[in-house]
Amino acid sequence: MSDKHETKVIPRRTPESAAMVASVKRAMAITPVLNRLTFADADEIRAVFSELIGNRVDERFSVIPPFYTTGGENIRIGRNVFINQNCTMYDLGGIDIGDDVMIGSNVSIITSSHPVEPSRRRDAVIAKPIVIERNVWIAAGVTIIGGVRIGENSVVAAGSVVTHDVAPNTLVGGNPARVIRSIDS
Repeated sequence: MSDKHETKVIPRRTPESAAMVASVKRAMAITPVLNRLTFADADEIRAVFSELIGNRVDERFSVIPPFYTTGGENIRIGRNVFINQNCTMYDLGGIDIGDDVMIGSNVSIITSSHPVEPSRRRDAVIAKPIVIERNVWIAAGVTIIGGVRIGENSVVAAGSVVTHDVAPNTLVGGNPARVIRSIDS
């Protein structure tokens, strides 16, 4: 995965913004197919999700629809990953999910934003990567903001908003998420 400080700036009315829009249109054609499937359709879910991200997921990958993304091709999934229902991944900046990760329901992983200044807000999309390392548990209702790395074996408590890196073997919670305690490995 790219360095966490790598920032993409995509100005409006450029070839890059046209490619971004094409990616969104592609995802909007695939995700309704995925979201019509049921938990019992595990093999078909894996096949459609693999098409969405452009890489084959392993046989232990599981996602419970519905699932939403702005593109899909910038999502990388490790082995034995579980994603619960109603998750949203804005992946323009890149989302790298390690092996054995569990993601709870209603989680939003958002790599993109806009300039803060009102006069520039519609000028561009700004995207920063998100890395979720091996054996992380993201509990229900969490929001993760671009430019963040969540360290191996960590837990993000339900309802948290992650705006800064999380050290390995750490339990964090709150808005913004803060260290609650270390986790013995």
